[in-house]
Amino acid sequence: MIIVKCKDCNKEITSSKKPESCGCPNMLVVTGDSFTAKNLKKVIMLNNNTQKTDAKALTPEELAWQEQRRKRKVRKLDFEIR
Repeated sequence: MIIVKCKDCNKEITSSKKPESCGCPNMLVVTGDSFTAKNLKKVIMLNNNTQKTDAKALTPEELAWQEQRRKRKVRKLDFEIR
C-alpha cells in the first residue's frame, strides 16, 4: 500500500486494486503499487510499504541438497562395442 500526494490539488491518494485519480490537470493516477502523472515533480510519495521478496532465493534445505549433488561422483559406464 502506498500513499501519494499531488502538489497541485493537495489530494492524497491511497493505492488499491482499482486505478484512482486526483482529477487535476497533473492527472496523478495510482494503481496497485505504482503511480504516474504528467509531471512527477509535482508528486510527493508519503509512504511506501511494499515488501520485495526474492523469488529466486533457495531455502537452506535446497542449498544443502545442491551442495550434496555437486559433490557426487559421476560413474562412467563402459559399453562393449561390436
